[in-house]
Amino acid sequence: MKNKIIYVLIILVSIVSCKEKTNKYDASGSFEAVETMIAAEANGKLLQLDIEEGQQLDSGQVIGYIDSTLLHLNKLQLVQNKKAILSGRPQTSVQTEALKKQLSNAELDRNRTKRLVEGGVASQKQLDDANAKITTLQAQIDAQENALQTTTSSINEQGGTVDVQLKEINNQLQKCVIVNPVKGTVLTKYAEQYEMAVLGRPLYKIADMSAIVLRAYITGDQLQQVKLDQKVKVYTDDGKGGFKETEGVITWINDKAEFTPKTIQTKNERANVVYAIKVSVKNDGYLKIGMYGEVKF
Repeated sequence: MKNKIIYVLIILVSIVSCKEKTNKYDASGSFEAVETMIAAEANGKLLQLDIEEGQQLDSGQVIGYIDSTLLHLNKLQLVQNKKAILSGRPQTSVQTEALKKQLSNAELDRNRTKRLVEGGVASQKQLDDANAKITTLQAQIDAQENALQTTTSSINEQGGTVDVQLKEINNQLQKCVIVNPVKGTVLTKYAEQYEMAVLGRPLYKIADMSAIVLRAYITGDQLQQVKLDQKVKVYTDDGKGGFKETEGVITWINDKAEFTPKTIQTKNERANVVYAIKVSVKNDGYLKIGMYGEVKF
């Protein structure tokens, strides 16, 4: 009989302990992280993709390459096209050299005629004709230089169009180098080396696990107990039947109520609407996405 009484007392103590353990938190939820889907930015064969699931990657780290042979050939072709286009630019000084020599000779004739007119040997009409010839030659030179300048500008514009195409090719070549954009842990790998990469096709998914977020839910009467940047206690299972305590900070409080999620229990079981909050927790490596956690204000 005495043993039965002791056994009953042990059961009662266990029930009370479980009840206290269950009710010691104010809200519960699951951990999540900001997941980034990294997709291919070019088409071609994956010549290299040095990542594995669970691997830590740094921001800016080169992790692979996409075959860019065709792009390199296109670039070489554009470079040659530009050379061919620019080679057609006229040499203004050469093409106007003959007229400039005629102008120089005409100016010498005009000066001689002017001296003859002053000496009474030549007539004024001869001087006027000499001046008219100079004016005509100068006009021809100006017209030819303007025409050559227009031609040169047109050819330069064509060369500029090729420059734009070269910039586009260089941009595509840069995208053939797979660079990890964010620091984090590779969660899922979707492609393997030597597979074909397609523009927009996901290659892997990554998330920064150093600061993980607990999305929890509180009832309306708990809303007045929380505020942004408030420090709270976060509890997770330690794997030994107890809890591991971590400090967290409330970073977001939803201003709209929603229906109680079926998989989440709050302190007030009778509540049918709740408010979501996010608690940022520094991860020491033990916290995982999808793990349940509890919050104490």
